[in-house]
Amino acid sequence: MTTIAAALARPPGPLLVAEVAQAHDGSLGTAHAYIDAVARAGAGAVKFQTHLAHAESTPAEPWRVPFSPQDATRYDYWTRMEFTADQWAGLARHAREAGLAFVGSPFSRDAVDLLVDVGADALKVASGEVPHDDLVDACAGAGVPVLLSSGMSPLAELDAAVSRVAATGVPHAVLQCTSRYPCPPEEVGLNLLDEFRRRWGCEVGLSDHSGTVFPGLAAVALGADVVEVHVTLSREAFGPDVTSSVTTAELRLLADGIRSVATMLAHPVDKDDSAAERGNLRTMFTRSLVAARDLPAGHVLEPDDLVAKKPGGGIGPEARSALVGRCLARALVADQALVDDDLTPAAPR
Repeated sequence: MTTIAAALARPPGPLLVAEVAQAHDGSLGTAHAYIDAVARAGAGAVKFQTHLAHAESTPAEPWRVPFSPQDATRYDYWTRMEFTADQWAGLARHAREAGLAFVGSPFSRDAVDLLVDVGADALKVASGEVPHDDLVDACAGAGVPVLLSSGMSPLAELDAAVSRVAATGVPHAVLQCTSRYPCPPEEVGLNLLDEFRRRWGCEVGLSDHSGTVFPGLAAVALGADVVEVHVTLSREAFGPDVTSSVTTAELRLLADGIRSVATMLAHPVDKDDSAAERGNLRTMFTRSLVAARDLPAGHVLEPDDLVAKKPGGGIGPEARSALVGRCLARALVADQALVDDDLTPAAPR
């Protein structure tokens, strides 16, 4: 099975997707600025949402949160967020020049066609679009990797969508997502990663709206193949997703953390081998049994005759009880480490 990372010509390991969504607020220049910012921060892919008002919505669509005083309706907002096909092609080209995969979330069949035409490297089926069979089929038929968000769907609905995508043979991943903005820790749902993997036998990941780096790091530690987070250039920026986004500085921290966690997971440690390789350190930090005071030859050792002190390398403190009652073959001075030759042979039992 081809992994998402391999299909996108990314290095092996978890793919970090920086979700710009509508954070550009309709500004093409700001959209390009986001590409440079997330590339510098270490993301592997940049994702935009592609909204075409005429194909997606009606003037009656209500606001989820009425955040934009310059737009009378949500339809007006989607219209203001649109870029032309040439502008989308420029964004895709810029992303690849910056070393990023270009991922699009289409919200209509027309948007799928547009993203295919501009050469999107992967497509994301957003939470609310999972039951939209025509859109799912269009994404799956585009011949590029597909990410499926699970935020608003019960398992039976996801079963159907995953089956439709899997039937085409394209690389795909199902992302655990909780549609809360921002999402509190108790609703992130990391337990579902293993359930998704067992249920569908595909790659899995986390689409995180917590506004922090913690769920993403935890997801990678649990084997996530993809981590998607919303990004913002500033906590003071305008837009509905700022509170559920990480800053580009936090994205850098997340990217570094994901690589570090992935490296740890890829290099299991054998505890015995590890201890053996640190023999010199063990000698420095462990202890040996030494004489508590000057002891004459022929002395029969008692418990308070021996104390454990650094460095190690001699008879360890775990042997103290076995030495009590043994006879010294020669005298010891205080703090002298005990060795086997200091003792007369043990009497047979």
